[in-house]
Amino acid sequence: MTAAPLDQPVAAEPIVEVRNLSKRYGRTLALDDISLSIGNREMFALLGPNGAGKTTLLHILCTILRPDGGAAIIAGSDVVRQPVRARRNLGVVFQEPSLDDRLTAEENLDFHGLVYQVGRAERKARITEMLELVELADWRHKPVRSFSTGMKRRLEIGRALLHNPRIVFLDEPTAGLDPLMEQEFVEQIRRERDGGATVLLSSHIMSEVEKLCDYVTIIRDGRTVESGSMADLKHLSTHDIAARVSRETPALKALADATIKGGQVHITAARQDVPRILRIILEAGGEDITATPASLEEMFLSHYGGGKRAKG
Repeated sequence: MTAAPLDQPVAAEPIVEVRNLSKRYGRTLALDDISLSIGNREMFALLGPNGAGKTTLLHILCTILRPDGGAAIIAGSDVVRQPVRARRNLGVVFQEPSLDDRLTAEENLDFHGLVYQVGRAERKARITEMLELVELADWRHKPVRSFSTGMKRRLEIGRALLHNPRIVFLDEPTAGLDPLMEQEFVEQIRRERDGGATVLLSSHIMSEVEKLCDYVTIIRDGRTVESGSMADLKHLSTHDIAARVSRETPALKALADATIKGGQVHITAARQDVPRILRIILEAGGEDITATPASLEEMFLSHYGGGKRAKG
């Protein structure tokens, strides 16, 4: 192997890497040759409708499921050949409830700390910190079976963060949270990233992704349909153009997807066509012109149509 020149930066190894991953449930192909790479301290979103394969992928990364093909690497450890080493790096909020409702809030967190070999003094301090974070300090000694759905969700979030994981997997994490608690959760996840954690968020809530994530992969029926930075995906999206014109020129009338009524023009255009369309509008005496990029939700919907959904 030839060494890189001293003045050339060497690319860091991804902390999460998925290579051509596939998974079947009977005849249903839930994951179809999925690949993705997540760098250290990145905030990464896995977007897709219910049934797209997001949870299946996370379960493989968490070593709960074995893939039928391909490989997944967590912090240098193969999830199939080295599952225990891979799990030590993870904090997970699962989509489905996973608390022991016979135990108290404190006992659930304490057991989790024991599993991850957190020392007694640190474990006690982190339990107090997490219970305060998720606003359950007053419920410390109450059995989880007495908690509401939202309270259980908050405790699961605190549990996932208790052992200061290098990587945090969040599968629909804010389900059941009120708007104030959701905002506090977003701020805490940002602090975890600032403290060195990498975050993978699986969601179909666009506002949640836009608040948290820098990179996005959109999947449909177990396949990647788009992937890139949030800025890149918005850069590639369509634009909604609106303007007031003084005359209807032939070029303006010839524009596809243009609505012209009472001197008002509305056009949905691909990004690469925006400069040409703006010139046509200006030649028609255009004023009060706006060109607004599609939102992440609009972009997502443009990639997801009808069709049979995969399991997971």
